[in-house]
Amino acid sequence: MNIKKVSIFAALVMIAIVVIIPTAIVTPFIGAGTNDNYQVKTTAAKDSPDEQATAEEDSYVVSVFRSQEETVDNVPLEKYVAGVVASEMPAEFELEALKAQALAARTYIVKYVLNKEENQKQEPITDTVQHQVYKSEAELKEQWKGDFTWKMQKIKKAVNATRGEIITYKGNPITPSFFSTSNGHTENAEDYWQNPVPYLVSVESPWDQQSPKFEDQKIVTIKEAEKALGINFSSNPVLKDIKRTSSNRVESIKIAGKNFTGREVREALGLRSSDFKIQHKNEHLIFTTKGYGHGVGMSQYGANGMAKEGNTYKDIIKHYYKGTKISQIESNAERVMVLNE
Repeated sequence: MNIKKVSIFAALVMIAIVVIIPTAIVTPFIGAGTNDNYQVKTTAAKDSPDEQATAEEDSYVVSVFRSQEETVDNVPLEKYVAGVVASEMPAEFELEALKAQALAARTYIVKYVLNKEENQKQEPITDTVQHQVYKSEAELKEQWKGDFTWKMQKIKKAVNATRGEIITYKGNPITPSFFSTSNGHTENAEDYWQNPVPYLVSVESPWDQQSPKFEDQKIVTIKEAEKALGINFSSNPVLKDIKRTSSNRVESIKIAGKNFTGREVREALGLRSSDFKIQHKNEHLIFTTKGYGHGVGMSQYGANGMAKEGNTYKDIIKHYYKGTKISQIESNAERVMVLNE
């Protein structure tokens, strides 16, 4: 082999080392955790130098199934958290409340990732209430119009201030349940989901009375109630044997001779809360509810009320998630780990 051929061969080898080998190393982590049936779409270029720096530090990527487009976006962890906070809590809320929501959002996705069994492919998390509502910045710009800049800056400030922090119980990420508005108390987990959870216990939440969603009334016709609940009013007393939980939500009730849990009635009739009272008037049932949501975990309006009184996000987390701690995570392209508390 002459010197010229050796030089060409060496050049080809160098190209292979520089281009092919790094690609082989990086490729397994692109779109990690996605389903082969989904179309994988990478996120757009970063909008600002600050966002670029954040993305470089935040190498763990969340695979999000976009329900409208039926595609998968690969989103850096902290950018994903910002998209969830922006979608789940009003940006007008106090900064400390937004920080508490950021911890809940980050904890949820970290728990979702760590719950994956070894060698099991992780399904992308959805952008709906099935998991957590998530919207991209492009979607938020369309939604918020001229308010986008200040709202997104405020949310990013809350997310960056809590960067890498999650809520843990005995060293493990919790199920950070949250909802809009309580009836003055949160609900024990076992009173809504049957199974007790040590950190999801009923606590007072008096701040919720200032929520615009604290009270509501819904009128349902007898025919609508019969169809939704599978009952017949013609031969049975309307209401009987109402039992309530310690937080005054309906635990069980007999309607037209059939037993229901408060949750079953709420979900079947689309009520805002399982704390309801019923009036039977002519051919209608009038439901008066207090609170908005399942009532377990952190009340968002309660968190905002606490923040208005000068409480920090740590105070809010401590109040609504009993016995928990705030821990730090470490993330890279392959895994997320919870560091020692």
